[in-house]
Amino acid sequence: MTLHVEASGALALVQDAGRPGLARLGVGAAGAMDRAAFSLANRLVGNPSDVAAIELLLGGMRLRFVRRTWFAVTGAWGEVTLDGARVEPHTATLAAPGAILALGAAEHGIRYYVAVRGGIAVPPALGSRSRDTLAGLGPLALSAGDLLPLGPEPVDPIPSVDVVPIDPPSAATAELELLPGPRRDWFTDGAWQRMLGDWSVSARSDRTGIRLEGPALDRIVDGELASEGMVHGGIQVSPDGAPTVLGPDHPVTGGYPVIGVVTDASLDALAQLRPGQRVRFRAVAAR
Repeated sequence: MTLHVEASGALALVQDAGRPGLARLGVGAAGAMDRAAFSLANRLVGNPSDVAAIELLLGGMRLRFVRRTWFAVTGAWGEVTLDGARVEPHTATLAAPGAILALGAAEHGIRYYVAVRGGIAVPPALGSRSRDTLAGLGPLALSAGDLLPLGPEPVDPIPSVDVVPIDPPSAATAELELLPGPRRDWFTDGAWQRMLGDWSVSARSDRTGIRLEGPALDRIVDGELASEGMVHGGIQVSPDGAPTVLGPDHPVTGGYPVIGVVTDASLDALAQLRPGQRVRFRAVAAR
């Protein structure tokens, strides 16, 4: 069984749960940026929660089904249709042979997830089918004309769920939990307080990192930092005082000081932040 890509949209990537545990080899984890939306899409079609799906930025994709196939769309909300009929978000839908799934521009959030029963079965690289956009590892971004193989029929049936009560990603100010970073003491107390204020998401954001626009963060220590290990959610501050929240495709090491680290519970929200959206951080204690 295959899935035909008739139009790929802005950026369509195959993503699964990633390849964690290889940082010692210089290989990042990658994987779906909105883990909750990715996992939900798989569960809705009876897949194991970690098999490969499509992560689509902004919209503009068209997929043609060869056989009767169950699929689900989660994450961003926009106009999603199957042969012109509206498809409900967070709902398992059965596509007939030859049916066209079209994902319009995202109106809420920014990343769609499309799971197909059986999963996307492209060849894995280092144990994962995820695309790492920084390292150039894993399957290439999808293009019109690609044929995507699907995996075998899962053991689990389609869950008997009518409605999944999840609201669309909000355009309001996103509040994210923040822990002090390992180089918090390189910054002034005023910089930490500004870090806990309001920021705006830059258009210069991607899976490598979400760049924030706002006041410059002043440092106490002006010297160079030897490269050290980086984590998803770490907030690096570049020499111009601008913070960047590291995404799933972040480099495994870095030389900019990390003032704070976004908690694991807040990471998925980063995936759906739109350029210009406001962000506010709230300091929390380590759990």
